[in-house]
Amino acid sequence: MVALEELLPQAVLRQIGDKLYEKRKVAALEVEQIVKRLAAVGDTGKISSILDKLIAEYAFSAQANHRKGALLCLAAAAVGLGEPSEAYLRQIVPPVLASFTDQDSRVRYYACEALYNIAKVARDNFIVFFSEVFDAMFRLCADSETNVQNAVQFLDNLVKDIVTASPHFSVEGFIPRLRDYLRVTNPYKRQFLISWVSVLDSVPDLDMLAYLPQLLDGLMNLLSDPNREIRVAAHKCMMEFLVEIQATPTVDWVALASILVDKASSQDEFTRITAIKWIKEFVEQASGALVGLYAELIGAVLPNISHLNPDIQQVSKEANAALLNLQPYADQPVKVEVGPVLAIIGRELRSEQEPTRLEALRWIHFLLVRNEEEVFGQLAVLLAALLDALASDSERVVLQALSVLGSIAAHAQHFRRVLMSLLDRFRGDAGLVLLQKGGPLVIRRLCAAMGPEVVFREFASILDQEQDLSFASTMVQALNLILLTAGEVRELRDTLRDAAGSSSGSTNFKALYSCWSHSAGALLSLCLLAQVYSHCCDIIQHLAVLPLGAEVLVQIDRLVQLLETPAFAFLRLQLLQPSRHPDLLRALYGLLMLLPQSSAFKTLAARLQAVPAVTLMQLESLQLQQHGGGGKGSGKQQQQHSECSVWSFLSSLPWQSPDNHW
Repeated sequence: MVALEELLPQAVLRQIGDKLYEKRKVAALEVEQIVKRLAAVGDTGKISSILDKLIAEYAFSAQANHRKGALLCLAAAAVGLGEPSEAYLRQIVPPVLASFTDQDSRVRYYACEALYNIAKVARDNFIVFFSEVFDAMFRLCADSETNVQNAVQFLDNLVKDIVTASPHFSVEGFIPRLRDYLRVTNPYKRQFLISWVSVLDSVPDLDMLAYLPQLLDGLMNLLSDPNREIRVAAHKCMMEFLVEIQATPTVDWVALASILVDKASSQDEFTRITAIKWIKEFVEQASGALVGLYAELIGAVLPNISHLNPDIQQVSKEANAALLNLQPYADQPVKVEVGPVLAIIGRELRSEQEPTRLEALRWIHFLLVRNEEEVFGQLAVLLAALLDALASDSERVVLQALSVLGSIAAHAQHFRRVLMSLLDRFRGDAGLVLLQKGGPLVIRRLCAAMGPEVVFREFASILDQEQDLSFASTMVQALNLILLTAGEVRELRDTLRDAAGSSSGSTNFKALYSCWSHSAGALLSLCLLAQVYSHCCDIIQHLAVLPLGAEVLVQIDRLVQLLETPAFAFLRLQLLQPSRHPDLLRALYGLLMLLPQSSAFKTLAARLQAVPAVTLMQLESLQLQQHGGGGKGSGKQQQQHSECSVWSFLSSLPWQSPDNHW
C-alpha cells in the first residue's frame, strides 16, 4: 500500500491538520489540484488511495483540526474529480455524513460545507445518498449552534434543487420517511419538513396528491404547534393541496376524509376548523364518493355546531348543509346506509347542546323524506332517541322531536307503536317525573299534529289493555287533565259535550269510557263533560259503599277544582236550570257528601249555595206557564232525550263497579 507521504507533499500533510483555517484551506486546494491531475490521466488507483488515507488518518482522528482538514480535503477531492462517479462518492460521502454527529460544532459546520461542495459537483449522482443525507440534515436542522443551522439551510436548498431536477429521485421511497418524521415536535424540524412537503408539491411531474393520505395527519398536527410561523406554514401548505384537489379531484377521498373526521374533534380550534372546512369542500365536490363515510362525517360535524367558537359553529353549519344537500355522481346512485347514520344521530340527540340536538332532529326529517323505508327499518333505535329528546329542558328540542314523532305517527302502521313507546317512557319513577314535567306538552303537541280524537282514542285503546293498573290510573288522570284544560283538545271536548246529540260525540265517549274507568275522578269528569248526569249519580252512589281511599278522595278533590275551569262553564250555567238538570244537582251534592271537610268541600258548597234551587224552579215553572205549558214534564222529557243516545251504551254495560281499578 502506498504511503500518504508518497501521494501528497509533506507540506500539504502538515497543513491538513493545522489549527489555522487558511492553512487547511491551502492544503485542500493542493489536494484538489493533485486529484484533478490524476483524474486527467485516469489514475484511479492513486485517487482512491488518497481518499482512503485522508479518511483513515484524518477524518476520524482524535484531533478536531485533523477532522476539519479532512472534510475540506474530501470536498476538494470531489471538486477535483469534476463529476465524481458513484464509486468515488461511496468513498467520500460516508465519512462526511459521520461528521454530522461530531461533538465539535465547528466540525459539524465543516461537514455541512463539505457535503454542499460535494453535492454541487455530483448533482444527479448524489441522489443515491439522498436518504442518508436527508436524515443527517433532519438531525442538524435543530442544532444548538446557529451557524450549523445556517449551514444546513444552504445544504438543504441545494439538495432540494438536485431532487426536484433529478429523474431518478424515488418519491415513493421518501414519503414513508417523511410521514414518520412529521410526528416530531421540535419546531425547527417541523419547519424543515413543511418546506420539503411544499417543495415536492411544487414539482409538476410529482403527483403529491397520491401521497397526501400518508401526510395529511402529520400536517394537521402541525396546525396546533405553539409557534405561529409553523401553524401558518402548515396551513399554507395544506391550502395549496386543497386548491389542487379542487382543480384535479382524483384523490383517495375516503382515506383523506377519515383523517379529517378524527381531526374535527381536536382540542386545538385551528385544527378543528380546518378539518371541518375540508370536510365541507370534500362533500361539495365528491359527496357520492363519501357515502360510505356519511355516518362518521355527520358525527364529526354535528357536535361542532354547538362549539363555543362562533367561527367553528358557522363552518360546521355550512358543512352540515352540504351533507344535507347530498348529490350523487351522474353514474352512481347515492345510497346512504341508514343504520349507522341513525346510530350517530341518536348519540347526538342525547347531547347537552341544543343546536346539535336540533340539527340531529333535522337529519331525521331529512332521512324520513329521502330513505323512509330504511328509517322505519330502524324504528326501535330511532324512537328511543326521540323519546329521550322529549325530556330535554329546551322547548325547541321537544317541539322538534314531537314534529318528527308526528311524521312517523302519520303512518298508520306506526302510529300505535309511537304511542306505546311514549307510554313506556312514562313508566317508573323517572317516567313519572317526565310525565309531570313534559308529558302534557308532548301529548298536546301530538294532538295538534295528529288530531285530538285519534290520539286520545288510541291512548284509551292501549291503556284499556294495560296490566299495571296503577300506571293506567296515573296516565288516565294525566290525559283527563289535558282533555279538560288544553286548547289543542278543545275540539274533542266539544264533541264529548254533545255526546247525546252527535254520533261523533257518542263514539268518542264510548271509546274513552272503559279506559277512564281506571280513575274514579277521571270517569266522573268524563260523564259530567258528556252531560250524562244520571250515570254520575249511579257512580257516586256506588262510591258510597266502597272504602274510599285517600287516592280516590284526592281525585274527587281535583275534580272539584276542575269544575271551576272554563271547560265546565256550561255545567255551572246549567245549575240555573235545576228542573231541567236535577241529576246534575244530585251528582254535585253527592260529591259534596263524599268529601271530608276540606278546601274542596268548601269550594263546592259555596258554589251550590249560590244556586237558590227552589226560587229557580218556581221561576222556571212560571216561565213555562207564560209560554203555554210544558211544565216539569217537558223538562224531564228534554233531559231524557238528551241522554238517550249514550244511555243505550251505558245501560248495555255489564254494570260492575270499576272498583277493581280504584
